[in-house]
Amino acid sequence: MAILDRFLKRGVRQGILEVARPDGSVKRFGTPAEGFPQVRIRLASAKAERGILSDPRLGAAEAFMDGQLTIEQGDIMALIELLRANSRWDKGGEVKESSALKKTAARLVTLVDGINRAAGAKANIAHHYDIGNDLYRLFLDAEHMQYSCAYWPREGMSLEEAQTAKLAHIAAKLALAPGADGPLRVLDIGCGWGGMAIYLARHAGVIVKGITLSEEQLALARERAAEAGVADRIDFELVDYRDLAARGERFDRIVSVGMFEHVGQAQFARYFRDCATMLADDGVMLLHTIGRMGGPGATDAFTRKYIFPGGYIPALSETVAASERVRLIAADVENLRLHYAITLREWYKRCVEHRDAIVALHDERFYRMWTFYLAGATAAFESGSMCNYQIQYIRDRRTLPLARDYIREAEQRLPGG
Repeated sequence: MAILDRFLKRGVRQGILEVARPDGSVKRFGTPAEGFPQVRIRLASAKAERGILSDPRLGAAEAFMDGQLTIEQGDIMALIELLRANSRWDKGGEVKESSALKKTAARLVTLVDGINRAAGAKANIAHHYDIGNDLYRLFLDAEHMQYSCAYWPREGMSLEEAQTAKLAHIAAKLALAPGADGPLRVLDIGCGWGGMAIYLARHAGVIVKGITLSEEQLALARERAAEAGVADRIDFELVDYRDLAARGERFDRIVSVGMFEHVGQAQFARYFRDCATMLADDGVMLLHTIGRMGGPGATDAFTRKYIFPGGYIPALSETVAASERVRLIAADVENLRLHYAITLREWYKRCVEHRDAIVALHDERFYRMWTFYLAGATAAFESGSMCNYQIQYIRDRRTLPLARDYIREAEQRLPGG
C-alpha cells in the first residue's frame, strides 16, 4: 500500500525494516546503523494495513494481537524500538500517530475519562489489577511485588535489588525519624500488593494505612503483611482516597507510588486538596508518578482501550500547578529518566521467559497484547517523552533540613540503600 510505504520511508531512516505482504512482495526501509535493530514483519491482509494507517499504535497493536502482523526477524520490542528510536523526543522528534482532529478528539476523551468518579475509578482499576495475581508474580520482583519504576543507582543490579533500592530512596525522602508522640502514621495511597507498606513497617518503625481499589491486591497485601510479621502495624483497606479524606483522618506522612496516573486529569485539584487535608501541618508527602517531559497531552487509544481505561500521564507543569493551589510546597523534584526503561525491559524479558504460563493463564492474544504494552512503554521511556517524577511535598517550609544531605544519609541506613 503506497501510503503506508511513504509513512515507513519517512519513519525508518536508521536500522532496517522489511515488510512482507500477502501478494509476496517485500519492501525494505532504512539503512543499517549501529544501535538500531533489523526487523522483518509480515502483514497478512490489506485490512491490517488500513488499521495501521488509521491509528498506527492501536492499529499495529490489534493487528499484532490478532496475528495479522507477525514478526519474522526480531520481536515486538525490536520493532517498536526501531520506530521510536528514529524519532527521538529529545531531538525534536515525534511519532505522528494521528491527525490534528484526532488529537483534539483524544484530548476531549481524556478529559471526560478524567472525571473519574469513585464507581468508575474502581472499575478502571479492576480492569488492570484484578486480572489475577498469578500473572504479576511471573514478572515482578519476588520480595516486594513492585509494579512501578525501580531505582538503578548501580550497574549490574537485579530487579529485586533495584526495587528494594527504590523503596529505600522513597523512605529516605519521607524523613521518617520517630516523632515525640510515638511512631509516625503513614498513608500509602494505591498500596498495590503491600510492598511499600511492609517495607516501611519493617524498617522504619512506622504505622501504615494502605489503601487500594483492587480486591485482588487487597487480599494478597494482607496475606503478605501477615507473612512478614507486620500485620499489626499495617491497616489495609479497600477505599477511595476521596472517601478517606472525607472521614477526616490525618497522617504524618503520605506516599503515593504509581497511583497518580489513575487519578484522571480533571481530578488533579481534588486529589491534592484531599492530600493537603489529610497531611499534618509538619508532614511530608512523596509522589512517585510516570510523567510527560513535554506539556499536557492525551492518552493514546491503545492504552485507553486495553491497558489503563481512565488513566492519564501528567506533565510536571500541570501536576505542580494543581498542588500549588492548595499551597503544597514542592520541596524536591527528581526525574528518574531512564530508570523505568530498564525496569520495563526486565519485566518484558521475564514475560517472554514465562510465555507458556501467561498463555495458560489467559490466551495467546492476551500475551501479545501484554508484550506490545511493555514494549511500547519501554520505547516511550527510551526515545519518547515519558519519564518518572518523584515530587516531595511539605506544608511548612521549615519541616525538613535546609540541605538535602539527609536523604542520602537516611538512604544508606536502610536496606537496599
